Formats: sequence, C-alpha cells, structure tokens
Amino acid sequence: MSASETICRAIGTQRLLSFVYKGSIRTVEPYILGYEEGGGLTLSAVQVLGGSGKGFRSFSVEGISALAMSDRHFQRDHPDYNSRDRFFAQVICQI
Repeated sequence: MSASETICRAIGTQRLLSFVYKGSIRTVEPYILGYEEGGGLTLSAVQVLGGSGKGFRSFSVEGISALAMSDRHFQRDHPDYNSRDRFFAQVICQI
C-alpha cells in the first residue's frame, strides 16, 4: 500500500498514524491529504505526540518514513479543523 493509500485509509477510518519526520517519531490524527499550490503532497494533521508539540501541523509526504496506521481511533472534532483550507490546491481525501 502506498503512503497516500495508507493516509487516506487512516483518514477514512479515523485512526492515528505514526511516522518518522525530520528525525523524530510523530503520532498524528490525520485530517487532510492534498497537493499544495507548489505541487507538494502534504498531510495536515493534529500532532499528538513527538516533534514540536501538540496541534495542527503540515507534513510533506516526501519527508515521511516508517509510516504505520494504528488500531487507535480519534474523534474528528478538533476545533481548529478547516475543511476548506486554502493551503490546498487539490484535496485527495479528508475527514
């Protein structure tokens, strides 16, 4: 399964993802996968563990390694979620 397929499956089933990004293990609640204006494939997610702390973050999919979907689910009601985020030129999948 490709990274995009794994991310979209996690979004569709509201399951946590873990991966390595910039040398740190991250655990996130995935919300949007899409292409930014510059063409890069990007994941918008709520980071719950690792990296620079909790909250919404954007991750270049190209920089993600050791991607794994957890059995743990999350609630899709984060107050900062914006389903019409203008950062994305094209959305592949989202909550």
